[in-house]
Amino acid sequence: MAPDDEDDALPHAAGTPAETAGEGETRCGFVALIGAPNAGKSTLVNALVGAKVSIVTHKVQTTRALVRGIALVGPAQIVFVDTPGIFRPKRRLDRAMVSTAWGGAKDADLVAVLVDSRKGIDEEVEAILASLADVHLPKVLILTKIDVVKRDSLLALTQAVNEKARFERTFMVSAVTGSGVEDVLAYFAGAVQPGPWLYPEDQISDLPMRQLAAEITREKMMLRLHEELPYASTVETEQWKDVKGGAVRIEQTIFVERDSQKKIVLGKGGQTIKAISQGAREEIAAILERPVHLFLFVKVRDSWSDDPERYREMGLEFPE
Repeated sequence: MAPDDEDDALPHAAGTPAETAGEGETRCGFVALIGAPNAGKSTLVNALVGAKVSIVTHKVQTTRALVRGIALVGPAQIVFVDTPGIFRPKRRLDRAMVSTAWGGAKDADLVAVLVDSRKGIDEEVEAILASLADVHLPKVLILTKIDVVKRDSLLALTQAVNEKARFERTFMVSAVTGSGVEDVLAYFAGAVQPGPWLYPEDQISDLPMRQLAAEITREKMMLRLHEELPYASTVETEQWKDVKGGAVRIEQTIFVERDSQKKIVLGKGGQTIKAISQGAREEIAAILERPVHLFLFVKVRDSWSDDPERYREMGLEFPE
């Protein structure tokens, strides 16, 4: 593999039977998952696909661009589109993320609206439900995190949400325990239209590995730094090169906007960035099933969130 030429190194499913495609007429379609920040979209996408294709943290607005996870159910190939959380945007990056989320919904074949059953109908959910009138596609409601909510409140929430928007079906799901996940898969397998598969049967994401690797490092950074993490920070994979022994050398740059943010990411004596690097390296190596040499650099780039090139790297359109 040539340096920076890893597009064929996409994540693949393990052990998907080749005869799956022959079980009946093939079907395929896109299902967009939309909802407020931290509604559980990324966790659910990973559970539906059966592998990690989207990063997950407790921090809001973790997902910034569209992430597509691919699941097979019999002859059906379902492409789940994990979208950024929808909220009231304050900054240019916020506007790009919200615009991407609604664009992902309108470009899909079906839409799944996720509502955190613990929070219920708050201001963000209310705004999303009101905007659904502009999405002229079949929609289903998915109540998430049901493992921590009493059944009576789930039934009341189901009724309240369905009174505010029209849904074909309602599902109650816990991505953590797996409850309800198979029901969601079965429904969408029957709801997508007949047609050829768009991806090879063993492919579980359309995200290039260099981008997934950058996302994994960003996840480890968010988990490590919690509230200290600068919101305006991002990770880019600058180099990807095969080296001796079947290993891969990856160089990534963490961009922040101020020197004070750089010090936070580096940590005292470089301990923070060392821990971030170790966690990211181990996870990337497990996905690639090969040794990984990961080198992280932190650079200050003033107002990177106003740089169109950074948005292209993240898979977002630059809002004017």
